[in-house]
Amino acid sequence: MSLQACADLVRQSDPDRFLAAMAAPVAAREVLFPLYAFNVEVSRAPWVTAEPMIAEMRLQWWRDVLGEIRAGGPVRRHEVVDALAPVLDGAACDLLDALIEARRWDIYSEPFEDAEAFDRHIGATSGNLFWVAARALDPSADEAAVRGRGWAAGLANWFLAVPELEARGRMPLPDGRADAVRDWAEDGLRRLGAGPVSRGARPAVLAAWRARGVLKRAAADPGRVAAGALRESEFRRRFSLLRATFTG
Repeated sequence: MSLQACADLVRQSDPDRFLAAMAAPVAAREVLFPLYAFNVEVSRAPWVTAEPMIAEMRLQWWRDVLGEIRAGGPVRRHEVVDALAPVLDGAACDLLDALIEARRWDIYSEPFEDAEAFDRHIGATSGNLFWVAARALDPSADEAAVRGRGWAAGLANWFLAVPELEARGRMPLPDGRADAVRDWAEDGLRRLGAGPVSRGARPAVLAAWRARGVLKRAAADPGRVAAGALRESEFRRRFSLLRATFTG
């Protein structure tokens, strides 16, 4: 039941990753759904309260869970934790702990210090999530290839979220000028092609299925990022997933 609970949570809160997981082989879903459900819980923790201390406590709860899994002893019961614990080893716990630490940015309103800090944030959140999933599915997977796709997907999702982040009083981009946005989009497109992904790890990178289209539109017209005009038609959206499923 814990796996079904994870799938339900992802379906409700992260429909793009839900579709990507459903396009993966059944066995891979036992890895993907718990990880994606964990990501839902962590990514929404800073936004469910206006009190920074409470948000910090919510993130710390998940850091404590990872510590228990890493230690190999008893782990607290929770429908997501029950499905997540068998998926993780110590290295994966460390990567997800870094993901949580990066999510602390969402609690506060300070901007990124510079482009390098923004790059690290995308890598620690989306990049780490992709890599934890890939290495759980295929320990021999190429890290650079997986992380490249993870970073590109994270950037695309970030661009899609820019209008909402700005409405919430955040400064989501360290440089919002058109040239900077175009450079990031083109960098993301390059990273999408960072080498082949092994067959075993391909289900982990299906979550990047919207990235190429979003980043191409951002590169062609950077103003669409702030305007919230990056989304594609539903037909093109579904076709992108179908193409990713068959091409890897």
